[in-house]
Amino acid sequence: MTTYVVATAGHVDHGKSTLVRALTGMEPDRWEEERRRGLTIDLGFAWTTLPSGREVSFVDVPGHERFIRNALAGLATVPVVCFVVAADEGWSAQSTDHRDAIAALGIRHGLIVVTKADRAPDLVATTIERARTEFANTGLRDAPAVAVSAVKGTGLDQLGQVLDDVLANMPAPDASSRLRLWIDRSFSVSGAGTVVTGTLIAGTLTKDDRLVVVGDRREPREVVVRALESRASPAEALRPMKRAAVNLRGVSAGDIRRGQALIAPGAWLMTPVVDVRRIGGAALNDVSEQLTVHVGTATVPARLRCFDAEHARITFDWPLPLIVGDRLLLRDPARHLVLGGVGVLDPDPPQLRRRGDGTRRGVALATMTSEGDVLAKVAGRGAVEVSYLRRINMGGPDTAPPPEVRELSGWWIHIPTYDEWQRRLRALVEHDAQLDQLTPGVSQGAARDALGTCAANFVDQLATDAGLEQHNGYIRLPRTRTNLGRAEIGVAKLEARLLASPFLAPLAGDLAALGLGVRELAAAERAQRILRLEGSVVLLPSAPERAIRALAQLPQPFTTSQARQALSTSRRVAIPLLEYLDGIGRTRRVDDDHREVVR
Repeated sequence: MTTYVVATAGHVDHGKSTLVRALTGMEPDRWEEERRRGLTIDLGFAWTTLPSGREVSFVDVPGHERFIRNALAGLATVPVVCFVVAADEGWSAQSTDHRDAIAALGIRHGLIVVTKADRAPDLVATTIERARTEFANTGLRDAPAVAVSAVKGTGLDQLGQVLDDVLANMPAPDASSRLRLWIDRSFSVSGAGTVVTGTLIAGTLTKDDRLVVVGDRREPREVVVRALESRASPAEALRPMKRAAVNLRGVSAGDIRRGQALIAPGAWLMTPVVDVRRIGGAALNDVSEQLTVHVGTATVPARLRCFDAEHARITFDWPLPLIVGDRLLLRDPARHLVLGGVGVLDPDPPQLRRRGDGTRRGVALATMTSEGDVLAKVAGRGAVEVSYLRRINMGGPDTAPPPEVRELSGWWIHIPTYDEWQRRLRALVEHDAQLDQLTPGVSQGAARDALGTCAANFVDQLATDAGLEQHNGYIRLPRTRTNLGRAEIGVAKLEARLLASPFLAPLAGDLAALGLGVRELAAAERAQRILRLEGSVVLLPSAPERAIRALAQLPQPFTTSQARQALSTSRRVAIPLLEYLDGIGRTRRVDDDHREVVR
């Protein structure tokens, strides 16, 4: 059965620790000073099994305002909250702070527990009503409420049942996703070495895993999982949702601390800057430039550059493993106030160098969904690796490329940009040939330098798609075995015309104007300079492959009319081209009106 982790929240002295003690029979206050003062200072941990058999662990957080950082470290990694309000004191100052934190973190599962009901039974209903009012604009607006007396034991059975019901409605955690464990404790055990703990929300931890410790101004460090434990029991592997104790080899306890994270190597982007959207709280143009950001168990000084009331850029004092969709809590470091929450739209945003870039970036962010904008990311760079998009949570293994994007050798490429790269490469090669007709062509190195970083990855394919050829490391205009003589000028003009509009085949009169009759076209075809189809349709040899890429973007199967529109051409060209593609096995007829691309 799936295990669950629940965090407590609420004002100091409202009975959070007493409630956890009554439910689990365990002492959550770990320090002697906490027990002596009756005041929770740091995170506490306890666990039990509910009547249904569900295993639940509690992260007990301090309620005093002086320890808000510790409280946020507990709340930020747990998806379920048990919000405590004392009947005899009612809603109090830190009740509001913790409510704001819950709203900012986007916690949507939990329950309200009115404690000390025996002290003020006549105030229980009023306390519940006030709590519901306070949570009206948060994810806990519909949270169930229970009144208990932990001292007398009344209401605890009902609380267990309500908690069981809340957990039964939790979405199943993803054990197959990549690992990111935010560390909330680090200590050394005699004979075992360094042990860290945290709440495992997603992914699977396995003995002998190789992981990387990151964060807190420290250089990334590779470690090995020596042993695992949860709820005081050893394990070979841990799946979410569990409290995890991880015995590490390769790092001392003094070199790892709360706020760092264990991540799977190569699976996360470490980013020092993110673009965000306000989720709740203060408008971003009312937030000071210097602020404190809480994410996971990390507390990070940061700077905010506001684009508008809803969007901003946040620069951290050190890189963090963040993805699209992560929630960040913003806090005023001077007044210790929770300012609100933001969601990450882009964990690897473009640099802002020119005047007006900030305004334009704000407009771009306003059009993005909460999942980010894959097309904008690909278009902005021309091409990005699919593995990079997955690292930042823009698309999974089964995600299809968006319109105007094609996949090539593990990259997503912006088709208009790719076409522009072709034109630039063709112009470069033609210019070189005009300067010296005896030149072997443009070297691949020179082509990469001229086209830029992204395009450099596709020089071979670009040359093919641009109707060029490669020979001995050089890219050149196609050489012909047949001497085209005076037809060479007309063929070159035809190639340039078709390169600009690949599927607008010239009419017979246009060919005649270029001096290209039947004999000249036959010679050009033998030289593999053109492709002739039925109906006197003349295209470039690269046209079939270009057509397949465009047709693959259509809903399958497609009609001739849809194909014609996708290729921006006429029926005169579309029909013989589709019949040619049928003949070479790249498309096939489904019925009289429909075809589909052969995958």
